[in-house]
Amino acid sequence: MFEMNPMKRNSGKGGRDESRLDEPFPIEEPVASAPRGTGRGSGPATIGPSIHIKGDLTGEEDLVIQGHVEGTINLKQNNLTIGGNGKIHANIFANTITVEGELQGDLYGTEKVVIRRTGNVRGNIVAPRVNLEDGAKFKGSIEMDPKAVESVVAQTRPAAAPHSLESRPGGEGPGKDKPGLKQA
Repeated sequence: MFEMNPMKRNSGKGGRDESRLDEPFPIEEPVASAPRGTGRGSGPATIGPSIHIKGDLTGEEDLVIQGHVEGTINLKQNNLTIGGNGKIHANIFANTITVEGELQGDLYGTEKVVIRRTGNVRGNIVAPRVNLEDGAKFKGSIEMDPKAVESVVAQTRPAAAPHSLESRPGGEGPGKDKPGLKQA
């Protein structure tokens, strides 16, 4: 049967049991080690409370912000949590956005936006699903039309397609009284 006691007995006592040297892992290594990296599958990346960022923040993994961020946050395919210590002054584009701290800016969630009871948001929300917990502070507007979310996400993608519309003969810009094209 598997026995945990040899690991406990050998850790911290100088490796007294010499007969277990053929184990695949060294006995001296702690049983519960610190996380190794923040790639997918190992939990979200974290911006700690003492970190201040100014500018555009983009990424391809889930993120927890406990610090200060000013600018734009773009995690379209991933989840963002603004922790209780987080103070954000930015527009945010993410799959799911959860606010537990303070945020000033617009939120664009492709799946949903959640404002916890400790959250304080001053800005507009565009998401198909919105959850405001009892006690949450919110000042702004809420747009829950899924098509509105899709159009905002499409506008923030690389602008190869819109440039082709601007180069139409006659100097007509995109969306100017043309059927089938929406003006934002």
